[in-house]
Amino acid sequence: MEILEAAWIPLLIVLLIAVRNLRKMSKMVPGPTPLPIIGNLHLISSLPHRSLATLAHKYGPIMTLYFGSKPAIVLSSSEMAQQVLKTHDSIFANRPVIEDHNYILSPYKIASAQYGPYWKLLRRIFIQEILSPKRMDSFKSLRAQEMSAMMQSILETALINAKGGVNSLATDLSKEVTYLTSNILSRITFGKKCYESHLGEKTFKEYLDEVLPALSGFNYRDFIPLLRWLDWHGLKKREAEITKIFNGYFERIVDEHVERRKKSSNLDCEDLVDVLLCMSEDESMEIKITRDHIRTVIFDIDTSGSTLEWAMCELLRNPSAMERAQLELDAVVGRNSMVQESDLPHLQYLQSVVKETLRLYPPGPLLLPHQSMKHCTIAGYEIPQNTRVIINAWAIGRDPTAWEEPDFFKPERFFQSKIDVKGQDFELIPFGSGRRICPGINLALCMIQLGLAHLLHCFNWSLPGGVTADNLDMSETFGNTMTRELHLHAIPVPRLPLDILQSQV
Repeated sequence: MEILEAAWIPLLIVLLIAVRNLRKMSKMVPGPTPLPIIGNLHLISSLPHRSLATLAHKYGPIMTLYFGSKPAIVLSSSEMAQQVLKTHDSIFANRPVIEDHNYILSPYKIASAQYGPYWKLLRRIFIQEILSPKRMDSFKSLRAQEMSAMMQSILETALINAKGGVNSLATDLSKEVTYLTSNILSRITFGKKCYESHLGEKTFKEYLDEVLPALSGFNYRDFIPLLRWLDWHGLKKREAEITKIFNGYFERIVDEHVERRKKSSNLDCEDLVDVLLCMSEDESMEIKITRDHIRTVIFDIDTSGSTLEWAMCELLRNPSAMERAQLELDAVVGRNSMVQESDLPHLQYLQSVVKETLRLYPPGPLLLPHQSMKHCTIAGYEIPQNTRVIINAWAIGRDPTAWEEPDFFKPERFFQSKIDVKGQDFELIPFGSGRRICPGINLALCMIQLGLAHLLHCFNWSLPGGVTADNLDMSETFGNTMTRELHLHAIPVPRLPLDILQSQV
């Protein structure tokens, strides 16, 4: 009998441990079984936002995936996003540490900086010194100059088409809108046009396009340490070369600003570099701003161009929507005037077009990853400290439980809806929400709305021969921004009187 009782003791201990583990497991976020070394990376395609949305249909709006050996919580619904970005915002305000460190993915940047005093300082600088209403208003003439430059470029093609040639010329709209937004941002940041800044054999933007995949927030080298040592395609070596080029270029920009400030003691802070240099001289600053900080902070990426590109794609596929937007412009602006920024609040349909475009094509389909700073519970699941959280903004914008006919372009859906894109409505969070929301949201919306209004008001647009609304290629690529795989080409014909167009350009 004693032997029998003794035999039950180990069995009872095993059962107790099993029950405890079962209870513990029941609080873990569900997800697919990971493979050794690679985890669940084999389930992720070249378009991670689509792969993660498909997996969410099976495992739910909150699931665990292993990227290599690292677990990550993936959220695909507005309810789950609200838990992280609002209810537990203070817990998830951090960013994962960048282990595959390079200049381009610097922790000094406001987007990727760790939550703490330095990030708070950067955010205050951006909001109060660069993106304040007063500063935004001071950049109005700069934005107007770049709008005029885009109109001039398109008008040259449109004038040829207006003569009625048999082979109408198409404008590369992808190039035009990217020039527009990148040049505005680079002039605000460091006083030079992005496409006129040559760094040896290429322009700043051409080099930038080479390294965009590293900026996506979904870098495989972050997840599998072995890949940091292996460089089969030479990408890491090329990134290092471009990093060195960028480093030298930004060092020259800082030097130019320093010299200009020496020559004039009463010089206003004209751009971000001036603001940072002024702060670097302030001995009372809690955190000392160095040249390393300045070089890194002035390097940033604009996402507005891709949104403009997608908006024009959808309008070309939906001529009735384009006509409706143009009729609104006629009523608000008139056919004998160019669009002004003061007109934008009165263009309700155009604003709805922009919202619908951001819903279908968020600039960053996966928001930059968050990381928990302490243990918490979401939807009954245990989320340990230092857990990476990925929010699929693309899936949230196409969630059939939140949106009727989610895959269709229907700007009218916002007429009776109070949902906006500024981070308060979690069904639509293209710029994020909470503490880590994009600080440049107002500037981005201004550029998108103003650029789209100019394109639609000044010109009528049609697709090139052989391309129809049904066969227009809408394939996307995944990177820092979700851009079209192929450039968008369209034929412009002047819509306003030529004397009005030519007087503005």
